[in-house]
Amino acid sequence: MTMKLNLKTKLPKVETSIFTVMSQLANDHNALNLSQGFPDFDCPEHLRNLVTFHMNEGKNQYAPMTGIPELREQISIKLEQMYGRKICMNQEITVTSGATEALFSAIHSVVCPGDEVIVFDPAYDSYEPAIDLAGGKTIHLPLLSPRYKPDWDLVKSSITQQTRMIIINTPHNPTGTVFDAEDMIALSGLLENTNIIVLSDEVYEHMIFDNIPHQSVLRYDALAERSFAVFSFGKTYHATGWKIGYCVAPAALSTEFRKIHQFVTFTTATPLQYALSDFMKQCPEHYLELPQFYQAKRDKFCQLLQNSRFSFTPSQGTYFQLLDYSNITDLPDTEYANLLTQEAGIASIPVSVFFQHNTRVFILRFCFAKDDTTLEEAADILCKI
Repeated sequence: MTMKLNLKTKLPKVETSIFTVMSQLANDHNALNLSQGFPDFDCPEHLRNLVTFHMNEGKNQYAPMTGIPELREQISIKLEQMYGRKICMNQEITVTSGATEALFSAIHSVVCPGDEVIVFDPAYDSYEPAIDLAGGKTIHLPLLSPRYKPDWDLVKSSITQQTRMIIINTPHNPTGTVFDAEDMIALSGLLENTNIIVLSDEVYEHMIFDNIPHQSVLRYDALAERSFAVFSFGKTYHATGWKIGYCVAPAALSTEFRKIHQFVTFTTATPLQYALSDFMKQCPEHYLELPQFYQAKRDKFCQLLQNSRFSFTPSQGTYFQLLDYSNITDLPDTEYANLLTQEAGIASIPVSVFFQHNTRVFILRFCFAKDDTTLEEAADILCKI
């Protein structure tokens, strides 16, 4: 006789991730998968060879909980060169098992029951579950279309005595918008004389186009001293399956962060860390040339879609392009995404899933981190709709 367990879910609002759902649907219908955000090309061969080298050199046991010193040193060098901020590799940098783990650990390190956390809709789907598990309350504020920027006056009026954290994401998933210096200055100004922490999701830092500079919180002293900044090696080096990232924060915040991190994953795959350290030192041109690499893909995809019935503004950053289908049908985006996958053979992500409520939008998100042949095939399908 099977025992019936009386379980009470800790995440009653959470279902299977839309990324899993759409990727499975793409597999089931042999559709082109431009839904989930991963490249269909491999990471650099030299980087793969470095992993094999360090495995064969015996670098296969636990790495230090904070990450190997060699990798943290290279991160520190890069951040100073990119953003002009000198970071203490020992006290302020923690290597994590992916950016999602870093986001989770950052939230749990400072958010307590009853605390409020401001997020901007459409918001990446990992933020709110982590806030819920910490006992916090998510306050959803809209990004204003069509530019998808915050209304900073609304943000200011939404701050209460319970506000503990504000989460920002630039370049932004799913919209591809990018914060400018005015946004960062506005955020800095409204946080003066508060104890509010910023969690800055910067995983697409090198996927930013048209010579727009990435506005990291690390560029701004008043923000850097109160911020967790989260980055992704997987995104930068076309190796999303490696699940490796890092978090940069002042010493006091890093101390609290590491208390959580050590009981979530403790440490991250050792040979990957050594390989990334070597590759950063030997091949810095990879991340320096990444904006041009992905801009070429964005431009190609958008050019191929010029004669389609979709309307769009080229993405400012990330490797996602939003397509507005309101001239084609008035079906809800979740239904239309399913229809395109099953009948047209191309999978995307409906943007409404990134909103707190059932917001009616006629927009789908497509990933252009694909080989040119894949982009050409995808555009051919979309132009026939």
